[in-house]
Amino acid sequence: MTHFSFEFFPPKTDKMAETLWEAVPILARQHPVFMTVTYGAGGATREGTLDTIARMQKETSLPIGMHLTYINTPIEEMYEFVDELWTQNIRHIIALRGDMPEDLQWPLDTDKGYFQYTSDFVEGLLSRHPFEISVGAYPEKHPDAPSLDADLIALKKKCDAGATRAITQFFFDNEVYYEFVEQAQKMGITTPIVPGILPIHDFKSMKNFAARCNTTIPKWLEDKFSGLEKNPEDALKVAQDILNAQVECLHKNDVSHIHFYTLNKLKLTVEACQAL
Repeated sequence: MTHFSFEFFPPKTDKMAETLWEAVPILARQHPVFMTVTYGAGGATREGTLDTIARMQKETSLPIGMHLTYINTPIEEMYEFVDELWTQNIRHIIALRGDMPEDLQWPLDTDKGYFQYTSDFVEGLLSRHPFEISVGAYPEKHPDAPSLDADLIALKKKCDAGATRAITQFFFDNEVYYEFVEQAQKMGITTPIVPGILPIHDFKSMKNFAARCNTTIPKWLEDKFSGLEKNPEDALKVAQDILNAQVECLHKNDVSHIHFYTLNKLKLTVEACQAL
């Protein structure tokens, strides 16, 4: 059986809020193992994230995970905040470095007052409370990593530090995911690696996002959307077929958990789940 989880982000406008709160209860009825809410770099959406989680907890009774980034946040301040999260019944953290501020460069200079790597962050979180912790994985390597091998070493450190699972960056060629999992296993990584899937609501926007995330756009995918720039209804149908096929392939290859980056939208994700 394949299980699902869904990612959302805090709405910034009334229109975005309307879209989110239409999607949440319907996706919740797909029986996800959890849902998550993102968190802006440096805590840019902290209050919005907490408010969104509180409402989700109240309306769905599902486990809700909070994305949390450590970059630019002093360790003691982070500990105070995660203690607060624990008192608010948040038991799942998606532990991430976060986007680099313009005044910093990776790798960071050593500073004992700040976490240096995500593996340190995971250890620190677990030293405070027994959180369920998800971490990121990058089948085509993180944009800041010097190589995929180096990135796999970083992933192993995060897993060895106590991560419950890794959730991948999105991809469109499932072979990329299968090969990545095989390489991870050869390095001794036994932590589950959950595929992260991005429904294509807008091909042009997705391409821009993919460029920032180091995600390859296969030629066959470009060809599928060629000529549909002014035909959004047909583009949506193509996107649905692609998503359904990708998810079905993962299911047939015994992938037990699929994580959807919903972008707070309902249609493509719920139809893929129901089709499966």
